[in-house]
Amino acid sequence: MATLREVPRAGRQLLGTASRLKSCQASFRRCASTEAAASRPTIPDIEQESGLTAPIVTRQDVQIIAPRKRASQRTHELPHERYRYHPPKYYRGPLHPVQPPPSSDPVARDFAPGPFNLPRLKHTFHSSVASDLMTLTYHHTPPGTPDTPERIRLREWDDSSPYMKNRPKRGPRGNDVLFPLEKDITWRNIPEIKAVHLAMFLPKAKRNRDHIIVGKSVLQTITGVRPKVTTTKTSVAQWGIVKGDKSGVKVSVRGDQAYEFMDKVIHLVFPKIKDWKGISGTTGDSTGNISWGFDPTAMQYFPEVEANYSLYPSKMISGCRFTLETTAKSDRHARLLCMSLGIPFYGKIVD
Repeated sequence: MATLREVPRAGRQLLGTASRLKSCQASFRRCASTEAAASRPTIPDIEQESGLTAPIVTRQDVQIIAPRKRASQRTHELPHERYRYHPPKYYRGPLHPVQPPPSSDPVARDFAPGPFNLPRLKHTFHSSVASDLMTLTYHHTPPGTPDTPERIRLREWDDSSPYMKNRPKRGPRGNDVLFPLEKDITWRNIPEIKAVHLAMFLPKAKRNRDHIIVGKSVLQTITGVRPKVTTTKTSVAQWGIVKGDKSGVKVSVRGDQAYEFMDKVIHLVFPKIKDWKGISGTTGDSTGNISWGFDPTAMQYFPEVEANYSLYPSKMISGCRFTLETTAKSDRHARLLCMSLGIPFYGKIVD
């Protein structure tokens, strides 16, 4: 009996639900994936439209908002500068709890973007010259060979006087400067080019300041770096020199630019010098730096000056002094590096 009573109630609920449903057209619906596969567009192999058909944006179409107006409309204030990370100003050693980021990090103080290219001379050095230097300078030491005692370069005081006790040792006789010790070349200390320094001495600049302008333009043209003007440090009455007068220009080229500059000097400038023997074998400062000079005629062989020779007054082009700074610790290693790169030496070799 209870089942029969529930039948009218269930029927009323079904009729109420059916009256609320909206009528729709009778159709057979398939799966969504099937419809997507059927309506997949055909992509041609070659684009029918060109990028040149894009509309040209004019200045009137661009909405420029003033920075002050945009800042006034900002609802949230930007974080203060004190909340931004600042690398430490000084390096206080490897054990300090606060270490500066590496130089490759854009946040670092010594960050320099790049490198953007690989110089040909630098690629040649790392691919072939570096391994050849290690092979040429390899010195085999059989196992069990006792170590050679290190040469004592500092002189000690004798005990003839009580005032000489605990005094610091004296420098070598005849020279108080201690030059770095030459160590065997390994994969850790292969000599490389560090920088190239150029300097022009212009004594005629006191009477005619145009010599300074010509010297700066020549150095900036061949190096790509803006040179600095040098001044005299002391006054000499016999030479008519007054302290503070402009007497020359100088410039330093470092990094990849130094390799590119030396590549230009070795392969384009040196071969054009007539009857050029090479660099004197006695040059060097005992710390791995090699120096030589160019006369005014050799300065005209640089391709930048030679291409626009009419722009420079020929009588105002001065000679230049070159100093090749390397990471070597002795003149012998620096000379090996130069010879491997194609720079010859003549005369007596002084290490």
